Amino acid sequence: MLKLTAMAAVLLATTSLAGAQTVTTLKHAPPTQVIIAFVLTDGSVLAQGVTLSSWYRLTPDNTGSYVNGTWTRAANLPSGYQPDAFSSAVLADGRVLISGGEYNKGGFALTNLGAIYDPIADTWTALPAPKGWGYIGDSPSTVLPNGDFLIGDKIDKSIAEFNPAAMTWKKLKNTGKSDFNAEEGWTLLPNGTILTYDVKNAPNSEIYDPVAETWTSAGSTVVHLNSPPAEGGIPYGNGQIYHPPGEVGPGVLRPDGTVFATGGTPKGESVGHTAIYTPPPVGAGVGTWAAGPNFPAGEDSGDSFASLLPTGNVLVEAESGRLYEFNGSTLTYSGHNGGGLLLVLPSGEILLGGRAVYQAAGAVNPAWAPTITSTPTKISRGATYKIAGTQFNGMSQANAFGDEYETNTNYPLVRITNASSGHVVYARTHGHSSMGVATGSAQITTNFDVPATAEAGASKLVVVANGIPSAPVSVTIK
Repeated sequence: MLKLTAMAAVLLATTSLAGAQTVTTLKHAPPTQVIIAFVLTDGSVLAQGVTLSSWYRLTPDNTGSYVNGTWTRAANLPSGYQPDAFSSAVLADGRVLISGGEYNKGGFALTNLGAIYDPIADTWTALPAPKGWGYIGDSPSTVLPNGDFLIGDKIDKSIAEFNPAAMTWKKLKNTGKSDFNAEEGWTLLPNGTILTYDVKNAPNSEIYDPVAETWTSAGSTVVHLNSPPAEGGIPYGNGQIYHPPGEVGPGVLRPDGTVFATGGTPKGESVGHTAIYTPPPVGAGVGTWAAGPNFPAGEDSGDSFASLLPTGNVLVEAESGRLYEFNGSTLTYSGHNGGGLLLVLPSGEILLGGRAVYQAAGAVNPAWAPTITSTPTKISRGATYKIAGTQFNGMSQANAFGDEYETNTNYPLVRITNASSGHVVYARTHGHSSMGVATGSAQITTNFDVPATAEAGASKLVVVANGIPSAPVSVTIK
């Protein structure tokens, strides 16, 4: 365990960053309030409306601007499935998976329904639950480096893995799990393991190895990141009672390899804490924790959104709606408020609640950018090509919530800009060879479909990961 260092004793900066960052309202407001949103691999955004069964797509304009983008209606979910607070992911084939829901059709249900969205056909297809899972609710989940979707049963310690190609589930072992999965969040680490900080057994933290199918303790988080258990219980199913163990905040992997973990306000205290997890060197234990800066009195981030900015800072939305930036040592009020979801856009901006974007100040470290090592230089509209390079998945999953609402963006996008007109199109990517994070020098490949609407002629092509573009390569579109 690390001793409390200067980081642990850091005082919250009292000045705001107002003037350094900007918030710009979208030219076209969404047709309805937006609950959650995903970046599709064609550069558009898929968002859930407030009716819960209705979905919409935000498409950037021909300069790549999301501020000037337009909203269109997408397909509704299958009849009877109107979930709120569910597990979710954008898959390596470009489809969107949602599973469960703490609420369904407006009532507390812990539903085990699910669906997969095909962005080409604009259709949702029902997704069965893992065999024997009567309830899912707002369970923790992630996409593994191999592209499979991993989910934890909310009401016990069970874990299941979904293979998108075969459309099949299999149950995994959960040897060594300290407590049940309820209200926990999962953060994918560069070595393919998953970090969580417990809610019921706080301040304990754990790491899951999906290959060995085992949990091991990652030690104490030093400070409590969990809010207290709710009083009483909530009925569901056939007479079962769910006892909420409390809430934690989002955990975000930063480019320096540490995880910034945030929390709710612990019992008997008046402020939410943060903590910093440092993974160990390869083969050297389970890592260490140190206390991070506190939120101001009365503030916390239990059950809230956070995003990794292209600058390497973490943007966290407090329960009050105020937006804070963590730069590795201090947690500072940005001078702006959020109002719902946070999502890293391909432009490097952060979508705020579907109605505005947050533009951070500061430079991007070029070492974090994707690098293209192989791509065709003559391409045709309507054709599919393979592209290869490094760090195509970015340095982090980039987006996080306390437990549900997983909207990770660790996958490559391809953006093409016409040299003459300056018009921008995104070529839909699919078949990513890895869904890992911070993959270093490993060669990653994906396929991209040149849009039929792409303008012919000389163009520049970049790969974008978590809002950070590669150096451009010259291509000619026939």
